[in-house]
Amino acid sequence: MNHSLVALFSALLAFAEPLAAAEPPQSIKELWADFDPRKEPLETEVLKEWEQDGVNCRIIRYEVGVFKGAHSRVAAFYAFPKSGSKLPAILQMHGGGQSASLNSVVTYAKRGYASLSINWGGNKMSLGQETWSGPQTDWGKLDATHPPQRNKANHFAGPLTPDGFTLDAVESPRNSNWFVVLMAARRAITFLEQQPEVDPTRIGAHGHSMGGKLTTNLAGIDQRIKAAVPSCGGSGDLLESEDVVPGGSRTKRTAVELACISDNTYIPLISCPVLWLSPTNDFHAHIDNMAWNWRDVPDDRLRLSISPHFNHRHSDEHGITEYLWFEEHLKGAAFKMPRTPQMVLDLETADGLPLITLTPDDSQPIRRVDIYYSQDPHALTRFWRDAKAVKKGNKWSAVCPVMRIDQPIFAYANVVYENPAEYREGPQQTPDTFAISSRMLSATPAKLQAAKVKATDKQDRLIDDGARGWKDWYQLNWGHPPLWTVTTRKLKDAKWRGPDGATLHFEIQCQTDNQLVLTFNCNAWGAMIPGKPAVDYTVVKKLTASKEWQTVSANISELSATDPRVTAPLANWQTVTEFSISPSGTTVKDGQKIDAKGKSWQGPRVIRNLRWEGGDYLGHKNVDSALSADGLQRNFNDAIKKSLEQEKLDRK
Repeated sequence: MNHSLVALFSALLAFAEPLAAAEPPQSIKELWADFDPRKEPLETEVLKEWEQDGVNCRIIRYEVGVFKGAHSRVAAFYAFPKSGSKLPAILQMHGGGQSASLNSVVTYAKRGYASLSINWGGNKMSLGQETWSGPQTDWGKLDATHPPQRNKANHFAGPLTPDGFTLDAVESPRNSNWFVVLMAARRAITFLEQQPEVDPTRIGAHGHSMGGKLTTNLAGIDQRIKAAVPSCGGSGDLLESEDVVPGGSRTKRTAVELACISDNTYIPLISCPVLWLSPTNDFHAHIDNMAWNWRDVPDDRLRLSISPHFNHRHSDEHGITEYLWFEEHLKGAAFKMPRTPQMVLDLETADGLPLITLTPDDSQPIRRVDIYYSQDPHALTRFWRDAKAVKKGNKWSAVCPVMRIDQPIFAYANVVYENPAEYREGPQQTPDTFAISSRMLSATPAKLQAAKVKATDKQDRLIDDGARGWKDWYQLNWGHPPLWTVTTRKLKDAKWRGPDGATLHFEIQCQTDNQLVLTFNCNAWGAMIPGKPAVDYTVVKKLTASKEWQTVSANISELSATDPRVTAPLANWQTVTEFSISPSGTTVKDGQKIDAKGKSWQGPRVIRNLRWEGGDYLGHKNVDSALSADGLQRNFNDAIKKSLEQEKLDRK
């Protein structure tokens, strides 16, 4: 076909039905060339309107476009302070399996923002005590819902091949649901800038998980975004050929996917200030991928806040940074986020021990500095050791002894600041500290060997003396006395792995008769035995009421798999990737899964002297595998399910 005719044909179709082009695009520039988010009327519907706590709330629906002869409309929650004018505005994008958040828009409205949360996934919208039963997101002849409601194919994970619910009838990046939802997000920005109470020059975006990837991509493609906070998404792809990166999750991408769909092509386009908000062990936004793909985004445009030990969520002092970021960059508040701390990983030391030196921005009061490092190449099950930073003048340093020089080293740091008093009050309880992170640095085994690093570290039977509280653990459901859980990956670190035949011991205080469920998660994400599934082994320990310390012990022979199909006992401690303590948990009785529910906990939630007794290291194999693409895919959906279940508990 004549190329001039193709161009004319495409333009005519773009006018009537945006993006039903004759030839698929091959680059991000071509992908977005014909889409003008302001061109067509939004045809906005106000479906419900009410007022609560001085905030105007609405359920609205707007038109994304007309595709294949049918209208595509997205529902959303919109809120703004009742007396507001010329307000900064925020677009919120939910994650996979979730829905638009009324709580998010109301919270930001109480903070002085107009806020829109789009229901791109098409799931039911919660009004708190009831579910919205009126008109919903309707993608027309497309299906960009998540999970898919009509289409058997998941066009978020691929493929780009056409079917009855894709935009193009040929293989095309426009058949990716990421592209379709980004169109909806760009139209949502148009909605915000048209609202009379909004200042269109001050619009930001944030999103979690899949919403984090959408936020990253949106910030790259739409210059109307003036500040962005991607959470647990947007880390980008690592290719199998990029062997200079010692960790990370490697994926296979076609040339078109890399050019049009991958975060890698959007990240270099970002020109607005971005706060990267993610934990160290996130399954959706790998920290190693982020460190590599964001390495060229300058510090004056990027800040990081990385929660240690968590997966797909944040500790309070990291989560609060999102609010502070928008206060600075959308409100123009007096608050200024401290600069990224500068970290140096020195391998060529006189004693052969790696040395980390950190220079933080001390323009605001610093409460503490935490320097972390690890030798584990498996990003999702990696235990981050606290290197116990020591202050010397205006710098902090930490020696990082290693056990091996045929494994890489990874390092990063958190600088924890006092949260200004004016940001400790508001619609939600806020912490009195906030944390800014350094960039993550790494070095390959070849670099360690070339620098003549010495392997001086040894195995240790004392895992945690309890003197530093839960520093090496992450806490969940802490506000629910019968459900609280603490989890650590410390038992996976070769330094603290259990000797063969050893028994695990610790002391705890409990002032009422209760129980503890000890859970040993083994081979998570195929970390220890690639190709094999993860299995949980548990044991229930009864506690008697006492103000004295009482000893809890666990022998490997006592453990039972929570999967009734797994009848083989746990062979040794070497496959343990996480260890959890809780009054409640899942166990197996008479071949059936049961919920072992504990009582409300009374007394301090602390332990001491977590240790191994007995056994030997004669048969130990200190082997750590890197994250495989197959292992990632097998566990991905289960991880999403667990994350959604935890979010439900958070709301109770």
